[in-house]
Amino acid sequence: MENNRRDFLKNTLGGAAGMVLSSAVVSKANPVVTPYAEPRIRFSVVGINHNHIFGMVDAVTRGGGQLVAVFAKEQDLLDTFTKRYPQVKVATSEKEILEDKSNQLVLTSGIPSERAPLGIRVMKSGKDFLSDKPGITTLEQLEAVRKVQKETKRIYSILFSERFENRATVKAGELVKAGAIGKVVQTIGMGPHRIKTTVRPDWFFDKNKFGGIIADIGSHQCDQFLFFTGSTKAEVVTSQVGNLNHPEHPLFEDFGDVMLKGDKGTAYIRVDWFSPDGLKTWGDGRLTILGTEGYIEIRKNIDIANRTTGNNLYLVTNQETKYIDCNDVELPFGKQLVDDVLNRTETAMTQEHCFLATELAIKAQTYAKKISFSK
Repeated sequence: MENNRRDFLKNTLGGAAGMVLSSAVVSKANPVVTPYAEPRIRFSVVGINHNHIFGMVDAVTRGGGQLVAVFAKEQDLLDTFTKRYPQVKVATSEKEILEDKSNQLVLTSGIPSERAPLGIRVMKSGKDFLSDKPGITTLEQLEAVRKVQKETKRIYSILFSERFENRATVKAGELVKAGAIGKVVQTIGMGPHRIKTTVRPDWFFDKNKFGGIIADIGSHQCDQFLFFTGSTKAEVVTSQVGNLNHPEHPLFEDFGDVMLKGDKGTAYIRVDWFSPDGLKTWGDGRLTILGTEGYIEIRKNIDIANRTTGNNLYLVTNQETKYIDCNDVELPFGKQLVDDVLNRTETAMTQEHCFLATELAIKAQTYAKKISFSK
């Protein structure tokens, strides 16, 4: 297991430029630039089992946060983290971080099934919480998190990076808000991933720990469906999951799809672990937003056989068809979250939106039909 974790980090960090969250190589030579002369908040990290933590830290830092401490049980993960952030203090325990009253926000990319219990402890300590997705893996966890969040009034946020940290998706939000494609009636989200089974840690293949493919990857698409349609109520119409090509990992799922119906639109979602090695990125993630007067297609990570870079947006309306390169679009999430921590507002994402997106993903996972095909 130790070797698997080292290989996982080496592989994912080595290819960080292609990741949704990790746009900087892990080294001292690439510090995050913040426009603020002084830190606006202090934040810490507990649990770093997925490399998404680097993008999360960088997002909050861009928003004016100061990283002050980190705690993780795995020394190899700590070594990688402190190489990227040499100024950070290594805490001796989670308790040390939770008892630091000057620390306002805690981030985690720990093992998915452990994130909600940590978030509850964080909120009870008087701090706000930002989790990698999935931020919650079961309906029981969701009920407990909702209860404590309501009692404490702390922020329980999840960084849905396919929206918050993809510049083309941010641009699409601006276009939709401006009425560029009329009223949105449907989203189609595709979340393919490359698996590289030889470099994944053991927990990655156990759905009891990662939550299942829809609860995990599908949470991105549930978030985008709610955001772009403006739905505040929604239900799962149907869903299915399967382990179609990895029998050596019986607790794994490599395919899932979902249909959703909201009060202002519908969605189709497909997620999988079948990205081929010939693709020049980890996944050809796409989002199509259908409106009454046009549509938008986002090619998040690559524009295959055309561009190897991400953040590609196509806009089709009654007046024109055009391509928009979104690589210079500003990412607002980090600043918005820091603003919310300081002002007790909900500018980055409302709490109800966060919980509803999560609830849809978990319900689609929980009640999914199991599919398999004859050999």
